[in-house]
Amino acid sequence: MSAIPVYRWRLAPEGLATRRQLRARGLRPGGQPVAAQLERPRRRRGPLVAYLYSIELAKPVRPMTPAKRAALAKANRARRLCPQCRNDAGYVIPAGLGVCVPCADLGEQSAA
Repeated sequence: MSAIPVYRWRLAPEGLATRRQLRARGLRPGGQPVAAQLERPRRRRGPLVAYLYSIELAKPVRPMTPAKRAALAKANRARRLCPQCRNDAGYVIPAGLGVCVPCADLGEQSAA
C-alpha cells in the first residue's frame, strides 16, 4: 500500500480539490480513493488535514428527489420547533439553550 502525497496549505497542484471545492463545482468524489492530503499547520496543535480528490474522476452531484426534498424540509422544521412552547421559532434552536430564546429568558427569570 503506497502512502498518499502530502501538500502544505495552498501548495496543492492543479486538478485536485477538497470535497467542499468539488461541491461548489457541482461534483462529488464518486467513490474514488483519496488522491492526496493537504495540511495546514497550527500553533500548539496538530495540523488541520483535508483530503484531496481528482477533479477528472469526480462525478456530478445526484439531483435532489422530491422525497429527499420533503425529508430535508421536515428535518429543518423540527430543528426550528421549540420543545417547550411548541412554536416555530423561525430560526434553528441553539443546542446550548435547547429551547427558543423567549423560553430560555423565562427560565432564567424564574430561576433567579
